Amino acid sequence: MKNSKEYSGKVKKLFRAWKRQAGDLSPVSFDEPLEAVVAALVSEHRQDGDTRRVIKRIHSHFVDLNDLRVSRSEEILDVMGDHSETAQATAQRLTKILNQVYDRYDVMSLAVLKGTGKRQGRKELEELDGMSRYAVDYCFVTSLGGHAIPLTESMKALLRREALVFPEATEEEIHGFLERQISAADGWAFYCLLRAAAEGALAAPAETDDGDAEKKPIRKSKKKTGGTAVRKKKTTKTARKTVRKK
Repeated sequence: MKNSKEYSGKVKKLFRAWKRQAGDLSPVSFDEPLEAVVAALVSEHRQDGDTRRVIKRIHSHFVDLNDLRVSRSEEILDVMGDHSETAQATAQRLTKILNQVYDRYDVMSLAVLKGTGKRQGRKELEELDGMSRYAVDYCFVTSLGGHAIPLTESMKALLRREALVFPEATEEEIHGFLERQISAADGWAFYCLLRAAAEGALAAPAETDDGDAEKKPIRKSKKKTGGTAVRKKKTTKTARKTVRKK
């Protein structure tokens, strides 16, 4: 990315300032990669707090991922509590991708990807029609042990607005730049903090006259900073208490 050295300093400085404000940033982990895919699809176009609510309702309503796969979009939208165009697109992507997984692997699971190696696992995720870059990155980080920084549209907008990346940088250049600046060990924390800032839950530190970052408090909120989706989910089982569909 052009002028990467200049932007590198800004990103690292801001990250250090954000971490001083942060609470619990323990990484989210999914034993079942397909659960991570579902969480990613739901969280991509929703704010963090709403994502947790929707994921919880999906897990309490549908018996398992196969039940979700064969459900009508209208039912999924009712469970999500949202009938907007964005929600409709999410519901359609959910069933479309779940059906592809079933057709390809003959089982409602992507556990096989854990034994293929990170590069091949990511490749197979990318081959699923309907998987965005965000969804692939989210699953790669939370279930396959890879290094990536998932970016929503609002997160990319913040990076440009705050001059943290070159204005004309492509999406691929932005991802590559961030992954070089932020280590795998810090990747999830950076994602959480950047997302919180993009959603207005975390104030950007002001610059003092001498150029040092001055800490501003996190805006008052009941949400935990950056806890996107659900903290450590177990694969849905048929034994889970469900709401019977009429």
